[in-house]
Amino acid sequence: MNNHIKDVLDIGPNCYERFIKSTVLAEIESLDITLAGCSNLSGKYCVGRTSPVEITLFYTLKGQGKLITAENEYSLLPNTLAILPTKQSFEVSIAAKQWDIIWLNLANSKRWQHVNLEQAQVLVAQKLEPLHYAMEILYSEPDATLRQSVFPILNKYLNTAILGDNQNKANTRLQHLFQDIEKRLQYDWTIDEMCKVVHYSPPHLHRLCQNQFAQSPIQKLIELRIQRAKNLLLNTRWPVQHIAGYVGYTNIFNFSKSFKKLQGQSPSEFRRNHN
Repeated sequence: MNNHIKDVLDIGPNCYERFIKSTVLAEIESLDITLAGCSNLSGKYCVGRTSPVEITLFYTLKGQGKLITAENEYSLLPNTLAILPTKQSFEVSIAAKQWDIIWLNLANSKRWQHVNLEQAQVLVAQKLEPLHYAMEILYSEPDATLRQSVFPILNKYLNTAILGDNQNKANTRLQHLFQDIEKRLQYDWTIDEMCKVVHYSPPHLHRLCQNQFAQSPIQKLIELRIQRAKNLLLNTRWPVQHIAGYVGYTNIFNFSKSFKKLQGQSPSEFRRNHN
């Protein structure tokens, strides 16, 4: 654990950094990249940031770096991608004779909400050389028309190669959560109980559910309960009150209210009309 990270900018004379110009970043404004560059580092290099407002990405091309967060320390080897969420204080430094990287700061916008993780993550065996080449062209090519040819590459690798794995993992965890919920609809599910299952904070769980289902976690829970209730109303003779309890409603008035809101009719009317 390291809770003493400070803002540090200690860069020696043997470090070469190529920042992509703000005019070029304006051309790719739709990708919500606030800052980016390519760096060839050796000798003295240490950068620390406390609670940055952007999502930070470091991709290691050659050599080795070290990442320190409040929770852990990571070795940044070739083909690793470090993803640092907003408000995640960190420090990066050289851990070998050289460290060649590309780095990007992504805005904390709706576009990148799904990658704003709870804590830092380091992905291994990432193949992002095309992203590196695209960024070098953005830096060195003076012709704006020619620069446009690499925008699709940048877009693809940011959305698929970099962030696709995390989105898929998040989707899988959500799928498992709601599969578990569907198996135990009678359980008193709360946001806190859901968060314990997937190890997310309530705001992060809410963002992921909105991205995948266009619903809040509670709305998704209600949908599952009403779907099960519909099936039981049509295929059993159980009283409505028993069905309400089976799908997690201790109060039949609340059950009827939720059912009517989604179906436009009461449970009894639904059973009568469909039978």
